[in-house]
Amino acid sequence: MKNNKSLGQHWLKDRVILDEIATLAAINGAKHCLEIGPGLGTLTSALLRQFDTVTAVEFDQRLADNLPKSFPGKNLTVIHQDFLKFDLNTIQPPYVVAGNIPYYITSPIIQKLITASHLPAKITLLIQKEVAERIVAQPGQHTVLSLTTQNYAVPTLEFLVSKEYFTPPPKVDSAVITLVPRAKPLISTEALTLAQLGFKNPRKKLIKNLPYSKEALVAAFNELNLDQNLRPAALTHQDWQNLIKLLSSSAK
Repeated sequence: MKNNKSLGQHWLKDRVILDEIATLAAINGAKHCLEIGPGLGTLTSALLRQFDTVTAVEFDQRLADNLPKSFPGKNLTVIHQDFLKFDLNTIQPPYVVAGNIPYYITSPIIQKLITASHLPAKITLLIQKEVAERIVAQPGQHTVLSLTTQNYAVPTLEFLVSKEYFTPPPKVDSAVITLVPRAKPLISTEALTLAQLGFKNPRKKLIKNLPYSKEALVAAFNELNLDQNLRPAALTHQDWQNLIKLLSSSAK
């Protein structure tokens, strides 16, 4: 079946890699897997060997109609819907998530999953390599994406997948990443909002990016032993939490 370029469809064809992804997705106690964008069902086949049941959410009507025909008698439910509009509350925990997802909507998909009211036990995704590397970045290389994702989940870059293993080949390499949602975020919503403000101009000194008086900022930086020349990428989650606490107190 011809791929739809506008939907970012690139299908992984290597059976060994597909089985590795399905194995990574498995976790004790989860018998159900929610698959995002099953496409031709190559990963679906591997997931059905790991899990009792699979629910696959597919945006492309052609693919959604065709998929059940490929797995007669299997415990597979196919839902034709935009995953960003899909109600995760219809999936009962414990469950895991797996998928080869379109590069252009990676961030909103991850955000939806890690902030759900019914959190998945584990998320295993095949995504663009550069995005995976940004998600697992450490202080000094942080972005809004890494801070936000790590606030709600523990990410691990598992392995890289060359573009040659896809049909048709994308322009960039991919990576398999796993995310284990946290029971409680690392920092508050207010601290995360402050971080997002700080990254509006990521190459500028952080102290020049924040909407507080210079006096309040200098005092807070000094108390926390933060260099006033720091860029936002350098701060840890705890730094942001400490900073919002002091700045909120000074604004009262």
